[in-house]
Amino acid sequence: MALALYAGALLALAWRSRTRATLDYLLAGRRLTLAPFVATLVTTWYGGVLGVGEYSYRYGISNWLVFGVPYYLAAALFAFWLAARARRSAALSIPDQLQLTYGTAARRVGAAMVLLLAVPAAYVLMLGDLLRIYFQVPLAPAVVVGTGFVLLYAFAGGFRAVVNTNALQFVLMYVAFIIILPAALHHTGGLSGLWHALPASHRSWDGGLGFQAVAVWYFIALQTLVEPTFYQRCYAAESPTVARRGVLISIGFWVLFDFLSTFAGLAARLLMPHLTDPVVSYPELGRLVLPPLANALFIVGLFATGMATAHSYLFLAAATIGHDLAPELAAKVDERRWTMAGLGIAAVAAVALALALRSVVAIWHDVGSIVTSALLLPLVLAYAPSDWRYRPAWATWSIGLTAAVAFAWVLARSGGAYPLGLEPIFPALATSLLVWIADRLAAPRPGDASRVGAAVPLEPGR
Repeated sequence: MALALYAGALLALAWRSRTRATLDYLLAGRRLTLAPFVATLVTTWYGGVLGVGEYSYRYGISNWLVFGVPYYLAAALFAFWLAARARRSAALSIPDQLQLTYGTAARRVGAAMVLLLAVPAAYVLMLGDLLRIYFQVPLAPAVVVGTGFVLLYAFAGGFRAVVNTNALQFVLMYVAFIIILPAALHHTGGLSGLWHALPASHRSWDGGLGFQAVAVWYFIALQTLVEPTFYQRCYAAESPTVARRGVLISIGFWVLFDFLSTFAGLAARLLMPHLTDPVVSYPELGRLVLPPLANALFIVGLFATGMATAHSYLFLAAATIGHDLAPELAAKVDERRWTMAGLGIAAVAAVALALALRSVVAIWHDVGSIVTSALLLPLVLAYAPSDWRYRPAWATWSIGLTAAVAFAWVLARSGGAYPLGLEPIFPALATSLLVWIADRLAAPRPGDASRVGAAVPLEPGR
């Protein structure tokens, strides 16, 4: 009953958000104020909540140092360096920004990278896991059903529907963990009792995994600097000030949620030390420590956390198809119609990738390594002084070659080990840096003014 009420509320909010104006459909008319900005950004960042529970259960407090701290640092960099600059730009997407700075070829390869990152495979997989756990159905049909429902209410409205439904989901995800953590701590003797009763490995900074296994996430977290959902919300913000402050306020909410979710995972480890599948640590903890009505609300909160992110990324992938890829096919296209078609395309791709990899953390790791390394330098430098930027052709080569190196490194993994013992993101980032150095050392061609670079156009009136 609780899930049915939640589903009905999502459909009603999405239906009320429908619009025909293209800019309103894609970016809520670029009038997003601070409170909804924070709500939609915070919820978009937490779709893999079962993965957080699994990692906390297996590796303890290192979850916070792997999936928390590096992302706070990267988000702070984004807030101070990129948020206001992105809002001042005339761009409506990352590929737009690449075209403004480097030209059409860079836009095309950049759009492919954004689409790869935006396809919500990890989050529809988590929805499938939740349906599998609570309704005892096989994973494959569960993923299809979960994705189908998100697709249903995504069709009803554009970005404004994402924002409005995220506001409800923001409340539900925090309520869920504010309910469960005190109930779990009541059974562990409080925070102090929990901490001292945990195995030593779960109190260790690296969870017993070693330095590189933790350090790699500080590089993967640089994905935040190329994260299309961040840019999308900054492009939609009412002003550059809203964009910057919104990201900074969101960091505070992420710290709070990481505290709640990490210690809930640690409590699950202490109270249920013999789970055969740690993915179910949160659902099993709810069954153990909460009365039926409170557990029903907790279940709704888990679904809300996953569905908020799945919806956000599904719409982002569709908008990438409608706004960035479809115009490559014809001189004049209906972006809104192509975006709606893109919802179906992205949903199918998400289901296929989710069922192929079947690991939220693996999807985060592999896709994050490829896209982050490919886009990081070209995109960040697009907002730097012109002397620091790639020249157009070199930017295109950097994105394509870096992505190829990262993808090859992922495929070369054997027995759980990568060539030379290096995570894919390290040789890939080295490739991007070497292309940038080669660009700067190359003799400029006669008449080549691209080293200076055109100024990034600003939105009129800004």
